[in-house]
Amino acid sequence: MIRNDALDLLPVRHAVPELLTALEERGTAVLHAPPGTGKTTLVPLALAGLIGDGPERRVLVAEPRRMAVRAAARRMAWLLGEEVGGAVGFSVRGERRAGPGTRVEVVTTGVLLQRLQRDPELAGVDTVLLDECHERHLDADTALAFLVDVRATLRPELGLIAASATSDAAAWAELLTVLDGSGPAPVVWAEGQGHGSAIHFAPPPAGVRPAHGTWVDPALLRHVAATVREALERHEGDLLCFLPGTGEIARTAGLLADLDAEVLQLHGRAPAAVQDAVLRGGGPGGRRRVVLTTSVAESSLTVPGVRIVVDSGLSREPRMDHARGLGSLATVPVSAAVATQRAGRAGREAFGTVYRCWSTAEDGRLARFPAPEIRVADLTDFALRAACWGDPSASGLALLDPPPAGAMAAARQVLTAIGAVDEEGRATERGVRMSRLGLHPRLGRALLDGAPEVGARRAAEVVALLSEEPPREYGDDLAAAWREARRGADGYGARWKAEVRRLERSAAEAAGGAAGSGGAAGSGGSGAETAAGAGDSDAVAGLVTALAFPERVARAREQGGCLMVSGTGARLAEGSGLRSAPWLAVAVADRTVQSAVARVRLAAVVDEAVARRAAGHLLSSGEEVRWEDGDVVARSVERLGAVELTVRPLRDGADPALVRAALLDGLRREGTGLLRWSREAVELRSRLAFLHRVLGEPWPDVSEEALLGRAAEWLEPELSRARRRADLGRIDAGEGLRRLLPWATGEAGRLDELAPERIEVPSGSRIRVEYGGERPVLAVKLQEMFGLARTPRVAGIPVLVHLLSPAGRPAAVTSDLASFWREGYRAVRAELRGRYPKHPWPEDPSAAEPTRHTSARLRRER
Repeated sequence: MIRNDALDLLPVRHAVPELLTALEERGTAVLHAPPGTGKTTLVPLALAGLIGDGPERRVLVAEPRRMAVRAAARRMAWLLGEEVGGAVGFSVRGERRAGPGTRVEVVTTGVLLQRLQRDPELAGVDTVLLDECHERHLDADTALAFLVDVRATLRPELGLIAASATSDAAAWAELLTVLDGSGPAPVVWAEGQGHGSAIHFAPPPAGVRPAHGTWVDPALLRHVAATVREALERHEGDLLCFLPGTGEIARTAGLLADLDAEVLQLHGRAPAAVQDAVLRGGGPGGRRRVVLTTSVAESSLTVPGVRIVVDSGLSREPRMDHARGLGSLATVPVSAAVATQRAGRAGREAFGTVYRCWSTAEDGRLARFPAPEIRVADLTDFALRAACWGDPSASGLALLDPPPAGAMAAARQVLTAIGAVDEEGRATERGVRMSRLGLHPRLGRALLDGAPEVGARRAAEVVALLSEEPPREYGDDLAAAWREARRGADGYGARWKAEVRRLERSAAEAAGGAAGSGGAAGSGGSGAETAAGAGDSDAVAGLVTALAFPERVARAREQGGCLMVSGTGARLAEGSGLRSAPWLAVAVADRTVQSAVARVRLAAVVDEAVARRAAGHLLSSGEEVRWEDGDVVARSVERLGAVELTVRPLRDGADPALVRAALLDGLRREGTGLLRWSREAVELRSRLAFLHRVLGEPWPDVSEEALLGRAAEWLEPELSRARRRADLGRIDAGEGLRRLLPWATGEAGRLDELAPERIEVPSGSRIRVEYGGERPVLAVKLQEMFGLARTPRVAGIPVLVHLLSPAGRPAAVTSDLASFWREGYRAVRAELRGRYPKHPWPEDPSAAEPTRHTSARLRRER
């Protein structure tokens, strides 16, 4: 019996007539309905004609999470007074509860994508409702793009609704432009906010450090726990507390262990019994409940009894290091849209209260919406789906945000390596089979290629471990985790076994039944014995993992470190039993922004033969000549990516071009000081630097950067004859510099005129000019300049004259001799006469005879 009393309480019911009209007239619409208004449960029933007087339709409802799928189906069936599997059913990966009479089927967006790729027309489906579009999950964006394409090319009559609680409705409407040319899709607004809620800001105390990577300051968790306690004291009802991840949930649960309430931990990996208990409501004996949850409870779920929400203000988003092929999670502040969604959980059944663990100032700085997953995630799966859809570049898909070019290039590189796409990016037959497995393409490759080697059953078991990372308490040894999962004593083990059954069937279907028949019993047929040895779970785990992640095959280094063939360094945890393994296939690793190496979370032991086979596309051999430890090192190397397998020194016969390149690299690293710099060469460089600074072209730039940039030009032919560091030290830098002189213009012949090495002074001495400073310097004894009224010049620039005493000590500095003779000489003369009485000190130096000698010798010479 339909529960009309419950349906009448849902505010979205007032928008249903407008939505049905839009669907009838335009074929598509955007439904904007705030949290708690009933868009997930009432609208599909109305679209299907199960309530109201509308026509009968078969409706697919796509949700982003499996928990939301089950909850929505259960809620709709309850509203109809039925059990799930009748008029309302659901499908998630590995489980389907629906029958011939099912009119509303709730599915995950991943399941919807699988159906679209198997049957693009969605035969038998009249309308698709994509729920929670604002969350911008990659699968949802992709499904919507495919559905727009289906309406435009195959089934213009297919109804399509994008539903969201907090989103840019105009952008979605533009994306869903209707086929008749009448412009964007209509937007239907549902009024109401459920029962509403009061917002309180509860910022943490000063000194709480920002989250980074997956690290969250324990002080923030203590503050969240304190806020939970305060909220329970001040308000009635159950409490829902949002935290970024399972680790934070477990730690906060520990802080609340003494509460007089039932503390439940709700997340995607929570056992089904816990999920069901949360969604049923009502603690044992009427006890209040505190539900600690991740983002799984943000949307499409009503947790009965909840009147209070405490929001930590943090969420986890995927990040992809495309250069290293490593994915990770980043802890980030929630967006305003997510905060609104979380707050909406408090007012689903009655007026609620929300505590936000941040300040009002921070609230105003929140981003409007979460970052679209397509901008930050691994796009390998998306790229394969697009290729199988017939649009390898995804340029023709209706996407709010185009995929980043770099991420798509990295994805295509992976897909090409595993044979999923050809050189033009088009899906191969093998790629199509991979796309239908419901797995990431890497795992699809491991299942398809591993099944013939180790048997379909065992390949499926390892791939199931890789598709959903085992609990951390299973340890970092994949083979040991495999044995623990087989025991199946927890919720993870149950889910793992269900996924194994699904994958084993998929492997058999993909191979036409051949692979499945040999390994269904898990007995380890001849293929398993050939690849890994019968019953050797370590070898099987290693082989399948290496097939999935060939770039993460790693060879051990000292102190628990290893080097992946991708070039990424990694480290095992202290006390890990894998530290003694010479080779590993790394299944899970992450690298924080602050860390130079990745942390190995899960890995399997392999040997070199498996490493060579799995990462064979990275195998290479040849001569390697490079500058290392201050000299040229020439070796014959066989390597697997960045890992050196065998190394043999090359005594003679190394490729001269490679040697020359290594020497140039050495010069770039260590500078021109590797060459032989005589005094003349240093002085020539200073003279050329002066002319370049004063006159510019054609006089060459001889700065370190410029000389290194032109090293191949001015160091030949000596550079090509050199073989090692010592040979560089024999190259005369001065001779090389002369090759840079402007010989072609004839200016080179003016070098000694424009920047002479020496200047002849009045005494007849030829004094060296120093060009190393800002201005040329002429250091000369004062008496040798008697009789000279004008300061000497080079290239039109007056030199800086350092006038010295008879003993060669500085007496005065001037760039204007005439002014010095008039104004400065008298004071200098008085001092020098007392110190050097035997030398001539005329009153008028400008008219005196220059000399290098004492007065007595000067008289004798006369």
